[in-house]
Amino acid sequence: MERTARAEQAGGTRERILNAAERLFAEHGVYAVSNRRVSEAAQQGNNAAVGYHFGTKADLVRAIARKHSRQIEETRERRLARIQDPSDIGEWVACLVRPTTEHLAALGSPTWFARFCAQVMTDPALQDIMAEESLACPPTLRALEGLNRCLPDLPADVHVERAAMSTNLILHTCAERERALAAHTSTTRANWHDTATGLIDAVVGLWTAPVTPRR
Repeated sequence: MERTARAEQAGGTRERILNAAERLFAEHGVYAVSNRRVSEAAQQGNNAAVGYHFGTKADLVRAIARKHSRQIEETRERRLARIQDPSDIGEWVACLVRPTTEHLAALGSPTWFARFCAQVMTDPALQDIMAEESLACPPTLRALEGLNRCLPDLPADVHVERAAMSTNLILHTCAERERALAAHTSTTRANWHDTATGLIDAVVGLWTAPVTPRR
């Protein structure tokens, strides 16, 4: 029982550190926040608690991303199973967009995950962590493969360019809505479901836009 109690205490400490780090990284940026500040925000008397439980700051970022990505990918898996028309690009884009917005809606308000992702994606080293923990997950890969099959004639260089554009559009739209909700200011859409609908329309339009020949 003593061992179980210690494990539960350690698990609770890790969760408090994760929550504090996610909020601080979202609000201030990853490298602007010290491990000591995270420990203090998590109400840990030991300033080395972050290093003890997670190791490096990159490891902490990975743990935060993993905590959310597991739930998002489970939702994406269920949505993939409900695909009705594989030739409809909108269905594949919905599989990429709605799991994230549904996750943010389920978390309640305020949330910090979208802003955390936006901060992390500004750093090339940390981008790789996000890619490994989310973009490389099997359900996401299946959704991307389905999307790609709908665009057989899109030039490879344009495909790469639009993939980056669509990622940024989804990421920053979610982050801006999350920021507005936390600040209790007005938002363009009434809820996360409607936000996803607007995003899906925009991303489909981005992928299917005409390609101007280069001179």
